[in-house]
Amino acid sequence: MSTPAISITDVRKDFGDETVLDGVDVTVEQGELLAVMGPNGVGKSVLFSCIAGAAQPSSGQIMIFDEQARSRSDRTSFLLQDALCVDRLTARENIRFYRQLHPQFTDDWRSYVDRLGLEDDLDKRVSDYSGGMVRKLELTIALSIDTPLYLLDEPTAALDLPTIQTVHTLLREKQDDGKTVVLSSHRPMDADIADRLAFVADGRVVTTGSPRSLFDAVPPVLETSVTNADSLAAIALDEMVFPGDGGVRAFEDPARPLEGETDTIRRLEQPTYTDLFNYYTTHHERREGTDD
Repeated sequence: MSTPAISITDVRKDFGDETVLDGVDVTVEQGELLAVMGPNGVGKSVLFSCIAGAAQPSSGQIMIFDEQARSRSDRTSFLLQDALCVDRLTARENIRFYRQLHPQFTDDWRSYVDRLGLEDDLDKRVSDYSGGMVRKLELTIALSIDTPLYLLDEPTAALDLPTIQTVHTLLREKQDDGKTVVLSSHRPMDADIADRLAFVADGRVVTTGSPRSLFDAVPPVLETSVTNADSLAAIALDEMVFPGDGGVRAFEDPARPLEGETDTIRRLEQPTYTDLFNYYTTHHERREGTDD
């Protein structure tokens, strides 16, 4: 069996009296595409900074290809949200800077700026870029570095749907080239490209598994109109409801199953990725541990 690309054991990270990460355990195999999912503020960016060696865990261990994370930063291309580009430089100057800085920087940036729609804006200062344009430039830089591991914090933040689809294609191409890709996201649609998902809540990885195995464990989903939200909450799992497409949704409580369809509440055939996200980030105490 090959050495894992990433091995994280009982990692804790404190900032003064605040604990941001609390006993994180996760392993990423070489060539895997892992999506670390969770709402903003649960510690995903801090975890990625520790994996990249940019931050030191308060306790625990992180190994990258069987070496301490801080000892071999040259094996990782790390994209930390809104922290890569220099605002006063143009996009072209930022690219030139990283090309001179990193010996593994490649000419692939020319293809990426074209596919991400930045080619006509390379000579604009980054300070004049929109949030989405900054994200495209950061991705161009991060993906142009030829390393075995890509660690991408919120790579689709501020991007529109067509660009997200392009980014997903680029990440699959990296995986097809034998690279390991780990991304974080609070957007359920990013789960669609992953071999495996890791959900983070309360500073911990509360469950991992393939999308299929995690979907199999999601309870039936119930849906009703916004005006009937209180009635749904009264029978829902943990009495929690979530926004839906024109209505509200919840998970069926096995102790109070819905008896077929009613006039106001219906059981849906199949959960969505948004349902998956909501279940594992809010009902995680019912589903702690690691799967497959």
